Amino acid sequence: MDTQNYIPVLHLCDLYHAEISFFKELNDVGLIEIVSVKNTMYVHEDHLYEVERIIRIHTELNVNIEGVDVVLNLLGKLEELQSELNRIQNRLRLYEDDH
Repeated sequence: MDTQNYIPVLHLCDLYHAEISFFKELNDVGLIEIVSVKNTMYVHEDHLYEVERIIRIHTELNVNIEGVDVVLNLLGKLEELQSELNRIQNRLRLYEDDH
């Protein structure tokens, strides 16, 4: 497997001052996906934003892993509702412009 687009978990540990067990737990809970190649664990670079988001919630707000999962689910629902509200407002503007 080509690891060109992957970041070693050990590098993330150094970068974010986190333990490797933290990343393993995130993987176990399903918040991130870790890929193992030749006894080295990697995270795809496309998931880096989500990793940073998780770490910020965990460290800055002092939220445990289960709480991070809840926060991310609530943020996802909020984004869905905001998107739906925008669609409804756009449709309403179409009707208002006709009258």
